[in-house]
Order: sequence, then structure tokens, then C-alpha cells
Amino acid sequence: MTDDAAARVKLAAAVIVAVGGIAAAVWYSRTAPATGEQPKAARESTQGRPVTPALPLEPPAVSSPATLASPAPVVPASAPAAAAETAALPLEDMISRAMPAVVRVETSSALGSGFFVAPATLLTNVHVVSGNATVTIRFQDGRSTPGRVDAMAPDYDLAVVRIADADAVPAPLPLGSALRTRPGQDVVALGAPLGLQNTVTRGIVSALRQVGPVMLVQTDAAINPGNSGGPLLDRSGHVVGITTMSVKPGVGQGLSFAVAIEHAEALLEGRLPASSGVTPAGGINQVVAPPSTASTPSGSAAPAGSSERERGLAAFEQTVSQLAQDADRLDDHWKSFAASCYQGRIVGTFDRTWFAFFDPRALQGTVPTGCDAAFADLRSSANRIRDRLRAADEDARRADVYPGARREVLRRFRLDYAGLLQ
Repeated sequence: MTDDAAARVKLAAAVIVAVGGIAAAVWYSRTAPATGEQPKAARESTQGRPVTPALPLEPPAVSSPATLASPAPVVPASAPAAAAETAALPLEDMISRAMPAVVRVETSSALGSGFFVAPATLLTNVHVVSGNATVTIRFQDGRSTPGRVDAMAPDYDLAVVRIADADAVPAPLPLGSALRTRPGQDVVALGAPLGLQNTVTRGIVSALRQVGPVMLVQTDAAINPGNSGGPLLDRSGHVVGITTMSVKPGVGQGLSFAVAIEHAEALLEGRLPASSGVTPAGGINQVVAPPSTASTPSGSAAPAGSSERERGLAAFEQTVSQLAQDADRLDDHWKSFAASCYQGRIVGTFDRTWFAFFDPRALQGTVPTGCDAAFADLRSSANRIRDRLRAADEDARRADVYPGARREVLRRFRLDYAGLLQ
């Protein structure tokens, strides 16, 4: 075979191989299963846009003692970033999913809202539970069950309530992040304003406000008495705040506030810092309102145009609520002490046995050697409660709070004993 002939044979063979490869590729593309899989680059290009991190938070530029140089808010190590990236749901779908977990919280003196964050655990406001050890939880379908107040953080107006029958609870609400909200973002408030359960109001985030130790979400969603303790939700159904107060009609419109959910997570995990004495309502009153007006907790029924007397009563009740927790702990310590150390009798009838410290005729027993230090510690704790209560009562008196109103608060928290104020 000549060289020309051999070259032609090789060229023909190459053409046949190329045509065969093209045919095989076409056949495979037509017969391969439709998996919907995309190349990596294509998949990455179709993912949602990354959420822009929130800007660094700063206290509002207001010259006020309530605007404090606070430590940075505690950001949980859980998954707020994933929550923030969750796609928004149709509004009606989001509300229908969330509503069963929102309940009405009832006491003998207050009515508010709450919501489940775990099968047997719900959040609400301190001013809703009003110092009660137990409350009534009423579900969306009308069922009710008793709840036990498990923890309170008065500085943050947050309370944790637990129930026994966890099986009867609907799916709890997922927690988001207030720190990732942005001005203009849609939010929805759920609760029982004025006792009307299953009520929905809608608005936007106006700003994040640092008041003392508390980060507040400011919104124009309508918050009315009874909304307190209910959830403030983003459009994906994640809780970003716990509604707590609004500025009264006639003072301001569209000024409502929710405690950032990060504080509630810290309370549930035992990570809240020590008390500062600045409550959300008290701080907002000093920041946004002149002395003759005030914000009010949305679970209360205080009339518009709150007076100095009403603000004094609210502050007095807040302090007494904190002292009642100290008094409950002292009750337990006294029982342990009496069982092992105190010998003899106590003359008189006292709602809390350690009130006998303030009646010179009451303690007619003896304290054996070795128990002296424990006895002194108990007396010192009782004296601290008495001194703080006297100071709070004097402040309330100067605010022109009626004696009967002060006495009713003391009675409700089991601190109505004349020896404490003498």
C-alpha cells in the first residue's frame, strides 16, 4: 500500500471514531434519567442572597439617665443566622401556623398573653404574672390549664411559666433574632388585647433601642392592653421579641416596644446579668416622654395620660415584686433553720415566719451553739428586705400613691406586715 493510500485509511478511521463519539453523547443525553441535578456553579448562582448583617448597635442619641452605657447584648450561639435566612411565608400561612402556640395568661388581677417556646415552657411578661406563683393558661381552642411561674427577670419584664401537661401543647414557636431585624422589616404581633384572643396586628420595625440593660424592638404594630407577653414575629414565623409596652394614645401613635428575644434565651439558659434597677417601662418613660406623660405596659389597664401617682404605683409594685422573690427564698431558709437549730416557740401568727424578727416578743426560743452564724445571716437578710421595702414605700408616698393602693400591693405579694414599715 502506498503512502497516500495509508494516509487516506487513517483519516477515514479518525472520522469514523469522531462521529461515533458524537452519536454516543447524543444517545446518552436522551436516555439518561432526569435527576434535576445542576452543576455546582449553577447551584451556587441560584441560591438566595446572603442576609446583610445588622449594623453595630448603639444607644439612641438621647440625653437621659435611662440611656446607659450597657454591655453588648448577649447573642446566643444557637442558629439566629439560619432563622434570618428562612424565606418569608405567605402572611396567612405564617399566622395560622403560629397562632395555636399563643395563649392567654390569666391571674386574679391581670390579663395578658404568652407563647410556647418548648413543649411545657412559655414566655410572658413579669407585669402579666404580677408576682403570682401560679397562673391560668388558656389555649386558642378554649382549653385551660394551670401554669407555674418558674423564673422572673423584672429588669427585662420577662417571666417563664411551665405547665405539667406537655402533651397537650401545640408546636412551640421557633426563636429568631432581634439583632438581625432591620428598619422597615415586616413584623406581626399576636396576642389577646383587651381579652380578645387570637388577635393579629401588623407593622414594621422602626428601630432597635437600648434602654439600660435591655434591647427593645420599636415597632408601629398596634400593641394594646392584653398584648403583653405575646410574640412579635418576622415574616418567616420566628419570634424576634416579646411585646411589653406602648406609648399611650394622646402622647404618641405607632410607638410600641418588644423585648429582644435574645434576653429571653438568656433567661431560659440562666445567663442574664445582675439587676440594674432600670426596667423597660421606666427607661422608655424617661427617654421618650415628658414628666407628665408615660408609656404603659400593654398588659395593664392604666388610662391614657398617666399621672405621677400611677407611675409611682407601678414602680412600687415592680420593687415589691422583686422583694417578694427574696422573701420566698428566705422562707425556705427559715424552714431549714427552724427544723435543725431553733428550739422553743414563736409567739404570734405571721404570714411569713421570719416576720417574727420584727416583733421583740415573738421569738421566745433559743438558738444552740453552732447555729449563731446561721441565725445572724437570717436576721441580716430580713433586715435588708425591710430596709428596701421602707425605701420603696417612701418613694411611693412622695409620688402621692394612696396608702390603700400601697397596702394592696403589699398584701398581694405577702409583705403586708406592719413591722416591716415601722
